[in-house]
Amino acid sequence: MSTHEQIIRLLPGEYWWGGRAADGKSMPYGQELFRADLDQHHNGNQASPLLLSSLGRYIWSEEPFAFLFEDRSVTVTGKGELIAGEGCGSLKGAFEHVSRSYFPPAAGIPEELLFTAPQYNLWIELLYEPTQEKVLQYARKVLEHGMPPGVIMIDDNWHEPYGTWTFHSGRFPDPGRMVRELHALGFKVMLWVCPFISPDSRTFRQLEPAGILLKNREGKTALRKWWNGYSAVLDCTNPDAVKWMQEQLDTLQREYGIDGFKLDAGDAEFYEPDDQAFIPATTRSGHSEAWARAGLKYRLNEYRACWKLAGQPLVQRLKDKGHAWQDNGLGDLIPDGLAQGLLGYAYTCPDMIGGGEFGSLTSARIDPELFVRYAQCSALFPMMQFSAAPWRVLDEAHLALCVEAAALHALFGQEILELARHASVTGEPIIRHMAYEFPGRGLEAVKDQFMLGSSVLVAPVIQKGGRQRRVIFPEGIWTGDDGSTVTGPAGLEIDVPLSRLPYYRRG
Repeated sequence: MSTHEQIIRLLPGEYWWGGRAADGKSMPYGQELFRADLDQHHNGNQASPLLLSSLGRYIWSEEPFAFLFEDRSVTVTGKGELIAGEGCGSLKGAFEHVSRSYFPPAAGIPEELLFTAPQYNLWIELLYEPTQEKVLQYARKVLEHGMPPGVIMIDDNWHEPYGTWTFHSGRFPDPGRMVRELHALGFKVMLWVCPFISPDSRTFRQLEPAGILLKNREGKTALRKWWNGYSAVLDCTNPDAVKWMQEQLDTLQREYGIDGFKLDAGDAEFYEPDDQAFIPATTRSGHSEAWARAGLKYRLNEYRACWKLAGQPLVQRLKDKGHAWQDNGLGDLIPDGLAQGLLGYAYTCPDMIGGGEFGSLTSARIDPELFVRYAQCSALFPMMQFSAAPWRVLDEAHLALCVEAAALHALFGQEILELARHASVTGEPIIRHMAYEFPGRGLEAVKDQFMLGSSVLVAPVIQKGGRQRRVIFPEGIWTGDDGSTVTGPAGLEIDVPLSRLPYYRRG
């Protein structure tokens, strides 16, 4: 297959976004050296073969490409056709054009409760030791502390060996009763799954001769190293593999009343370009896309790794963040979340509050201020997700502030839900870059505040000890959460005590 190349000179005052969601902190591109290869790895998150310009230009391909920003130009190389366009006027114009042309939104949205109430993922709290009683205890504690019920996610190791998607009878003696009780408390229930199959299991012995496991370049069943060891991998380019996986999930729904699934892994780096798949010459990214397509059947879903599929009703969570202010911590939530939206992933979820990278959280001394600011930053994202139990790791004062953040999200729940429905028609992001809503105002480098829809400006604190911050207000009259009124355009220093998440509604 021949290689295609495009070299585009950047225009004065031009900024670019795109590629990988987890590179949001490096966006906009164009001011410094930056390179990425979208078929090598996706940096642990979503990726799409798309670049967008603040001046209404774009680059799209159906296949992965590599790109380099250097010396006021961008060089793009790939094995698929590179489509370069211009004349869309602005970042928003370019996004709207490529959305309509290359990933038009699908009808319908993910499960409404994901948007209208906080989510509760049990990963950090229970790690590899979930049990039926611990799950129920967590749910009861949510309600005891005045937090609204929502989706509860039972993470890794609820099951037998990987790929054997049945409840471990010792840890979950009566899963049907557990699910019924959770439903009665107002929760919906998700289970964690992945495309890996433990190679010393009965399931592996059944699936290998069926021909639905990925093969390496030698034609032997591939065993891949991932964060839990070495496993075989479902070849999701094979319809029979997808059918088998969905049969396992359907059985869990039918027998126990499970509502949905967190479909983890599927990262491009777990595949090799010379693997022998059902569809020959499938790229690493193509395997990631195939795993994501398997979840389209389930309205209650969550992904972390995904290739393409923008506009589809899939929930896309940010990659695991550390219990830190910067360096893949709190400071990355907004730029990465904005990058997700500009790649076409509207139904986004920040990582778990306090951080979901368990090595960081379990080895660190919990910083109560950081935990609260994480909760506040997440509160007006499309979704927010707790994991480490705030009633366990915080004192009463800091816990109360997290409960307030959860209540704020629920208060905005119907507005966020309407924005999700709007996204299912238009493809527009739910949270939006300032330069997306207000082109030509010099806001391209602003990435510590965002717009919720077109009318609510949200300005969280992401600096340790921050009790003041600068907020950029575009033209209009803005009414704050504190009752203040600001006439824009203006840049103001505002007071932000730990109890406050600043947001302003444009009149």
